[in-house]
Amino acid sequence: MKISGIIWGGELPLLTRACNSQGIEHAFITSTAARNLDTLNTYIAHLNTADLIIIHPSTDPFWDDVIPKIPEGIPVIPIGYDQEGLSASTVPVKVAATASAYYIYGGEKNLDHLIRYLRAEVLHEDMSYDPPEPAVWDGIYHPDADRIYTSTDDYFTWRGKTHTSTIGILFYRLYWANRDLKVINALIRRLEQEHNVIPVFCIGTGDADLGARPGQEVIDHYFTGKIDLLINLQSVTLSRNTKETVEGLKSLNVPIIHPVIIYNRSQADWEQDSAGLTASEIGWAIVVPEFLGMTSMIPAGVKSPDDPLMGETEWHDPLPERIDRIGQLVSGWIRLKQKNPAERRVAFILNNAPCASIEATVGTAAHLDALESVAQILQMMNNAGYTVDPPADGKELITTILERKALSEFRWTSVTETVTKGGALALLGRETWEPWITSLPRKLQDQLRETWGDPPGEEKDGVPAGMIYEGKLVITGISYGNILVMTQPKRGCAGSRCDGQVCKILHDPDIPPPYHYFATYQYLVKEFQADAIVHVGTHGTLEFLPGKSVVLSDSCLPDAVLGPVPFLYIYNTDNPPEGTIAKRRTAATLIGHMQSIMTESGLYGELSELADRIDEYTRARDADPARAHALEHVILDLIRRSNLGQEIKLEQIKESGGGMDEVIKAAHTSLTQIYNSQIPDGMHIFGSIPIGEKRAAYITGLLRFNQELRTLMLDLAGLDMIPKAGEFALHRMLDDQAKKFVSALLEGENPRNAAEIALGERLIRPDSPLLSQVSEKVIELSDLIGSSDEHEALLRALSAAYIEPGPSGLVSRGRTDILPTGRNFYSLDPYSVPTEAAFRVGRKLAEVLLEKYRTEEGRYPETVAVYWMASDIMWSDGETFGKLLHLLGVEPVYRQGRVTSLKILPLSTLGRPRIDINVRASGILRDCFYNCIDLLDDAVAQVAALHEPDEMNYVRKHQADKSGLMPRIFGSRAGTYGMGVNLALYASAWKEETELADIYIAWNGYGYGKGVYGRPAHDDLIAQLKTVDVTFNKTATDEYDLLGCCCYFGTHGGMTIAAETVKGQKIATYYGDTRDPSQVEVRTLAEELTRVVRTKLLNPKYIDGLKEHGYSGASELSRRIGRVYGWDATTGQVDDWIFDDIARAFILNQENRDFFEENNPYALEEIGRRLLEAHERGVWEADPDVIEGVKEAYLMIEGWMEDRMDGSYGQVQGGSIDIYTMNDISAWKEKIGHMKGGK
Repeated sequence: MKISGIIWGGELPLLTRACNSQGIEHAFITSTAARNLDTLNTYIAHLNTADLIIIHPSTDPFWDDVIPKIPEGIPVIPIGYDQEGLSASTVPVKVAATASAYYIYGGEKNLDHLIRYLRAEVLHEDMSYDPPEPAVWDGIYHPDADRIYTSTDDYFTWRGKTHTSTIGILFYRLYWANRDLKVINALIRRLEQEHNVIPVFCIGTGDADLGARPGQEVIDHYFTGKIDLLINLQSVTLSRNTKETVEGLKSLNVPIIHPVIIYNRSQADWEQDSAGLTASEIGWAIVVPEFLGMTSMIPAGVKSPDDPLMGETEWHDPLPERIDRIGQLVSGWIRLKQKNPAERRVAFILNNAPCASIEATVGTAAHLDALESVAQILQMMNNAGYTVDPPADGKELITTILERKALSEFRWTSVTETVTKGGALALLGRETWEPWITSLPRKLQDQLRETWGDPPGEEKDGVPAGMIYEGKLVITGISYGNILVMTQPKRGCAGSRCDGQVCKILHDPDIPPPYHYFATYQYLVKEFQADAIVHVGTHGTLEFLPGKSVVLSDSCLPDAVLGPVPFLYIYNTDNPPEGTIAKRRTAATLIGHMQSIMTESGLYGELSELADRIDEYTRARDADPARAHALEHVILDLIRRSNLGQEIKLEQIKESGGGMDEVIKAAHTSLTQIYNSQIPDGMHIFGSIPIGEKRAAYITGLLRFNQELRTLMLDLAGLDMIPKAGEFALHRMLDDQAKKFVSALLEGENPRNAAEIALGERLIRPDSPLLSQVSEKVIELSDLIGSSDEHEALLRALSAAYIEPGPSGLVSRGRTDILPTGRNFYSLDPYSVPTEAAFRVGRKLAEVLLEKYRTEEGRYPETVAVYWMASDIMWSDGETFGKLLHLLGVEPVYRQGRVTSLKILPLSTLGRPRIDINVRASGILRDCFYNCIDLLDDAVAQVAALHEPDEMNYVRKHQADKSGLMPRIFGSRAGTYGMGVNLALYASAWKEETELADIYIAWNGYGYGKGVYGRPAHDDLIAQLKTVDVTFNKTATDEYDLLGCCCYFGTHGGMTIAAETVKGQKIATYYGDTRDPSQVEVRTLAEELTRVVRTKLLNPKYIDGLKEHGYSGASELSRRIGRVYGWDATTGQVDDWIFDDIARAFILNQENRDFFEENNPYALEEIGRRLLEAHERGVWEADPDVIEGVKEAYLMIEGWMEDRMDGSYGQVQGGSIDIYTMNDISAWKEKIGHMKGGK
């Protein structure tokens, strides 16, 4: 006889053993293996020859496809905890229930008698069997014990307590029942070297019918008040309610580490896998534990080799090195917990942006004043008993850093100056650093030598040794007692230069960081003996070093660099994509901080005057025609002076015979777009909670997304309408009323009084039903804001307490659930996107895009190239994803809110051709949402296989000359991040646009999709780019924009210049706008750049908000201007007047120039040098007077720099622009050729 079945991996060993012991032929397959369609189809043959089939279904939609394929006429017995499989059962209910009881009770005897029972009751063999034998549902297991303990007192009476700390281990009962205990035993043995250990198994969420307690009750019974840290190997919630689980873990109040057992792969397979886990494995092994506040997803075990007698076993072996890493990390947390604050040693690491000037960007952080934040944190720690002598404020902190040059060498800083001026914390000789380097895996040592020479670094290929002084490695920073403040070392270059020769990461993104980078972190752990390291702000480079996406090995650079030390990361709660990477790749505990207050951009200068004149013209048009006529001339003059003419296509309106009304309408639209854009009011300071008018402004901004306050103000005023574009007076009135209303509520007025204060005589409907609803929301938001305690959260983390998890996202898009801040934030379920709402928005986005292109070009685009970012999924639930699917003519199919499959729309329904896509997926999207890449790739494959005319299916048309399916989804090399083009622009490492195109193709020519993970596909990328008609990205919020990060111009701009180069012609560049999902827009890239420049970079309100933050504000302005240059160099879509006005506003404006000189002269030097480079390269055709002024001013700024150096400290590059391209550097040229497959 023969028994076959599709079962879970944990059941396989004992079922196999039972069949073998009874001499039964068997052919089981795990449900994981069956997910591979080819494997499943092959396996069906085994089912056809079986006498009996056992299955273990679940709620996973995968089973909807599997069950119909099970052959008829053969007994099918479902087992499991729930009733999901009963519909597939072909045996009596009693038989199925009894079979499940054998399985649920578990253990070798029960599984053996399960087979006996089925042989007797289903196959009617003469076979004896015992009934299912209940077993203990939870208890304390120990490999040396001959029993299971249900009391910690009894357990410790037997085991004894020999250490001052106690660690809890929680694992699945199935491991114990199936004797899959090697990993558990290895953890116990390692931890018992330094701690008492309580290893407990349980059934997870429990089962009341069986009498099995839920995990939370198990924790309360065995762990609460008894342990200092919990290692939780379970990936499920500990009760049926996630919120209840979190509340229980808050009561436990210890760090929770979640080692991962890799179920279905051997050690060799895991080591060779760039991803670490599959998308589905990430969903349950990583995402769910993050929802519960667990951290440190370090791999602990892998699948055992197949047994020569039993075949595939699905048992698991420990990874000794990783087990030891877990043990070291546990001990680090225990040391942190057991020390009193005065003894704790903590290092704070500030980010910087070397490519945009290290000296100008100390403390770089998205929407966070990191310098002032650290100063206030140190003061708070001083008050809490830490041994620290804090700086008075952020200005004193940065002054000390720059005066001592406590940072990496760069254009205006040499290592000699750093040592001379006191910026060195330590000079490390060979006796110190050599053991650190030699302890690294041999693979990493070889990579370091190949890139940076012999340790600690030597001149190689024209690149000097980094941070070496008299043969010693220099570690920089400022000591404030037991607290250090440091800047993160340079990741990919060396020396006091920035050019294409020293920028080694530009040559190859897979290189390790310099020896100095390793040494800095090792110094903190082994010399300074840090009890914790805190990264400050979004984001640094550590989490983006090469290596696996998740479950890292010791050869993955983030793991190798950091070491086993408690690692905390102060991160913006609005940035789940990058925060998730930090959490998964560095074992970070995130401390989420609040976003900046968002306020309306408003109008200023000539734009404000233009709006006033338009309002005046509208009123005079009928009442005073003569006055209106006079105003026409004034309005046209203001349109020209404000550089609005090209934007509203003034000349085209005139040429087409359009009158003044059409001009006014176009100007209305443009001005309204500017006015209604939101801008951050300065930066957030960690721990600073807005009060008074600041809180009112914050809440007003939060309620902007759904227009709740504007709608209420209109209703209170008895107006059943929405303001039309250009009705600026009404817009302003509504916004002013909203602010007064919120302020009055916060001051304690009741809703009725608040409405009277806000509207005065305009109050018509005081009984509006919206009044109480909105008022309650305002008060609720105020309470949530007030309950945010970021400082307390950090202190708790530094005391090794549990940090409560919380959601993340954009408050500007209605995600008020991220409040209160100070939580260890998580992302979302990767299988829920695109949501149905997001797909509808994406569908509309695709339709607007196609209509715009048809209007402008008279045809449909054949290929749309898209920069697909993880923020699309985490901020807007997959709107771009939905757009891509709709371009292909495909829809998602949903089940219980999750995407389960795809539906191909017929051409008759679609009403247009299927548009081909060329997608550059970000590295974060690849690492966090590979299931989305799989799904999109599946959609492409299905569309390519359709038998449709080429003119109606561009995917098929472009596939015609290929034997296999070309990838449509591309990205950086597996294990790396970045796009290359931004580095080339910052390092001035190019002469011709073709060189930028080559860099983009070389860096981004790796294909991704089903069964393809980072396969070199440069030829395919080139072939795809030749078909591109339009490149596209979109914005979903005003919190972030296309000047907010170099990745935008590096990728979208790089994609554009690459497509134009290989195609040999200009193409369209579009930018979508879903800030208001009900009003989806698509505009040209030039129009979007102009909008962002007008609303932020040239807006006095925005500038003044940043100036309040001194050095950090100046740094932000400088970096944004550098990105304007990046956009123009890659796309040519920046109007010259923008550069002219930037120069006037920052270089030639005396007040602003004085601000930079006092607070951050390095930032102004960076601005001046980039403007001069833009002019020299022909990117900017400057106004003659403006460029002369810039040249004169830059000479003065260089003088400031030289005065600050006040001596000769070795050779530095200064303001020189030295151009080295790949054609000048043979090693780089060879690398690029290799990356492109020799093309």
